[in-house]
Amino acid sequence: QVQLVESGGGLVQPGGSLRLSCAASGFTVDYDAIGWFRQAPGKEREGVSCFSSRHGSTYYADSVKGRFTISGDNAENTVYLQMNSLKPEDTAVYYCAAAMWADADSVPCGPWEYDYWGQGTQVTVSS
Repeated sequence: QVQLVESGGGLVQPGGSLRLSCAASGFTVDYDAIGWFRQAPGKEREGVSCFSSRHGSTYYADSVKGRFTISGDNAENTVYLQMNSLKPEDTAVYYCAAAMWADADSVPCGPWEYDYWGQGTQVTVSS
């Protein structure tokens, strides 16, 4: 049974940092891409940062470039999202997701391109 379990969310002041974790288990074949998404109230789910092993590179949304970093620990089957210089507009539920197939020409980071999802973790940036 495939599972993606996020943790690390919480309440942080503007300018602060958080590190989200996503523990993956149950995959019988390797996924091609893994990413972080977020959904704020009243807004569509959007891709924040995604990594494609097939393409060999990483995508960051313009709104988080220079502030967020995606990384992974293969031995622990865990993916992280380090979030620095957080802003109130970063407030959202953050989801981890895995895509079983990715095109080699680009890094997928649209929600419709992903097959498995975690339950989400709330991040609130407020003073």
